[in-house]
Parts: sequence; C-alpha cells; structure tokens
Amino acid sequence: MTPGLINANPVVHAKKERVARSDDPHSDVDALDIFDFVRDIRDPEHPYSLEQLSVLSEDSITVDEKLGRILITFTPTVQHCSMATVIGLCLRVKLMCCFPPHFKVDINVSPGSHANEESVNKQLNDKERVAAALENPNLRQFVDECLCSNEL
Repeated sequence: MTPGLINANPVVHAKKERVARSDDPHSDVDALDIFDFVRDIRDPEHPYSLEQLSVLSEDSITVDEKLGRILITFTPTVQHCSMATVIGLCLRVKLMCCFPPHFKVDINVSPGSHANEESVNKQLNDKERVAAALENPNLRQFVDECLCSNEL
C-alpha cells in the first residue's frame, strides 16, 4: 500500500476500443467526440486514465449542439477524493484548448459521489476560481502533467 494516497488500490478497468469516426468538419459534436478527447487524461494520483478508473464514460457526457452546451459528470473513485477539483480542472482545461469558446461547459461530480459535492461543483463552474487556479504555477504544471501523459 502506498502511503499518502486517498485510494491506494483503485479498481482498474480495460480501456475500450476507439471507434473510427468521420473527419468531416461539418459533422456535429457529440458525446463520443468529447469522450475520445478527454478519456486519456491521467488521474492525478495514479498512472491510469480517467477512463480506466471509470471516473468518466461516454454516458457521463451530454452535448447539446444547438444550445452550444457540454455537460460532463464524473465520478471520483472515493467519496472523500481530494483530487476531484483537479480532475474537473483537467477536464475544463482540455476542453478550453480545443473547443470553440461558444460552447458552455459545465463540469460536475455525479450526484452523491462526493462528500463535498456542492462545493466541488461550485469551484469547477466558477470562471474566476478556475482562472485563479490556473494562475498558480504549481497547480498549472500538475494539470499539464495529467493532460500530457502519453504512458497510458
């Protein structure tokens, strides 16, 4: 058992096979597009992806192209996960980098999946708090490491 980890022995699932998709730039964005884009984000505590830890799935993503809204609901591996806000920040940064700004992105923890659900959701969807967090060089580096991991 590794000291200091919130969830030292997470359940690791096999990654799903990627589905071949059309590269048509005129096709609508859907949940699978978003999932394919964020599925390989590394968990902040473990050398596994959010997909492998079942923190995120295609079913946890909703896209309304007409309203320009994306909703991502993720499930931390434990109810008292101290990394939930970091996971949400990773998701937000990844989407900010590659999707047009006209998309409104909401990121929430799954209902009942976190002891501080309301607080985490508020932090993740407050533009000023997100901007302040990204100004912290140590936190920004930590997020970038989770986003850039190619070892998964």
